[in-house]
Amino acid sequence: MPIRKYKPTSAGRRNASVNLHVEVTKQRPEKSLTTPLPKKGGRNHHGVVTCRGRGGGHKRLYRKIDFKRIDRVGVAATVTSIEYDPNRSCYIALLTYEDGVKRYIPAPVGLKVGDAAMSANEAIEPKAGANMPLKFIPTGLDVHCVELQPGKGGQICRAAGAHARLSNREGGMATLVLPSGEIRQVSVDCRATVGQVGNSDHQLRRLGKAGKSRHYGRRPITRGVAKDHASHPLGGGEGRSKSNRAPVGPTGVPSKGGSTRNRKQHSSKLIIRRRKSRRYGQLK
Repeated sequence: MPIRKYKPTSAGRRNASVNLHVEVTKQRPEKSLTTPLPKKGGRNHHGVVTCRGRGGGHKRLYRKIDFKRIDRVGVAATVTSIEYDPNRSCYIALLTYEDGVKRYIPAPVGLKVGDAAMSANEAIEPKAGANMPLKFIPTGLDVHCVELQPGKGGQICRAAGAHARLSNREGGMATLVLPSGEIRQVSVDCRATVGQVGNSDHQLRRLGKAGKSRHYGRRPITRGVAKDHASHPLGGGEGRSKSNRAPVGPTGVPSKGGSTRNRKQHSSKLIIRRRKSRRYGQLK
């Protein structure tokens, strides 16, 4: 069983569950594909905290993931191992090409050691791990690591268990049904990988205690209404009143339901159906 629940021998064990990572076949990463990952503590290049509640956590090595897979087109590759990646929720697969080059890709469901994972600019067998432009993928299949712009690399559906359904193609555009319920179009020249991202049991595990959250580098955050008004827009006053204001961060940016798309570079004209109604703060 991938998710194991323990006997409630303590308060931390009572509500905790652990992912056993039964699909993982190798414990140590490929040294040539790793790089140091210094901690930022939620700070930007100016040293200003732009993401609150970050700090500490276990030491990590970053695994270089090949989201483009365009420079290995036509070269046969074999899956050498399935590995755990502390930097993302899905597993990663180590591909060894026939010319000796090694690359990491997100491991889809059903991909095992010894399988072939081909990348091509033409129609090939649409099995798990095959990468090609959307114009060559049969409609109705699940895809992941989808590009938003040709050659930019996979940006959509990269988390554990995520997948988009390729519904149809028309006029040089492919229509995708995303996990959020949003239906949008991308160019048929954008590349995608066939299959669903693996480790779908990731969302079923429960941390069970605050200490486990600290291992991930997540620190506790004080509620805005508990602060004074000089420190937070929702703070101050008598009692815990929010003054009928929508939830915001310390700088006044909406924290729930606010717009997160870049208005200068957004592609609203390619969105057929939004994941939410416009009245919940989506772009107009």
